[in-house]
Amino acid sequence: MSDLSSSSTATHAGGLVLADRPDHAASVKRVLRNTYALLSMTLLFSAGVAGLSVAQGWPAPGLLLSLGGMFGLLFAVHKLKDSGWGLVATFGLTGFMGYTLGPVLSHTLALPGGAQTVVMALGVTGITTLALSAYVLTTRRDFSAMGGFLFVGMIVALLLGLAAAFMNIPALGLAVSGMVALLSVGLILFETSRIVNGGETNYVLATIGLYVSIFNLFTSLLALFGMGGDD
Repeated sequence: MSDLSSSSTATHAGGLVLADRPDHAASVKRVLRNTYALLSMTLLFSAGVAGLSVAQGWPAPGLLLSLGGMFGLLFAVHKLKDSGWGLVATFGLTGFMGYTLGPVLSHTLALPGGAQTVVMALGVTGITTLALSAYVLTTRRDFSAMGGFLFVGMIVALLLGLAAAFMNIPALGLAVSGMVALLSVGLILFETSRIVNGGETNYVLATIGLYVSIFNLFTSLLALFGMGGDD
């Protein structure tokens, strides 16, 4: 199996990153190709697990188990990113996240207009992801400066989300969903620009970064679009 990471250099100019070496351009193309291939497979795998979870009526794993499983598998992905086991950990993480999504989909589908809500959230997520990716790939804008803000924002959203869950405050939960949706849009721009401009040369980590952002965008939109039917 070929190495999962490669080195590259780039020159920054006026907020844009210009590739001035043929090996850099080749490296970026390779990372992009491998990232989107793996991302497509993990999204399909995750969707399959979610669909199976809905069909079999698997119970929700609970908040603590969900967080523990996701962060534990995310840690494993980072530790194994440079070996073939990194791919196993990647599918393990995305499959687990698909499993946690199943009960959420079952709940949404049971609401009035639930099927339309799922389709709408899925459609908006897909269109948004494609549009943002196309924008970065076309303009090659560097959004790396957003990293610190987005990281802090996600930490705040996580804490507020936990507070909303434990204190049973639906309004706060919806506000957090809106916040996460906006942060996810920023993270898709950030992650894609890191790949395009050579900031991320490991396609396993690039895939996970995009997958988590897309997953969070979809679940946030699902909560926002479904709030009218959830009494």
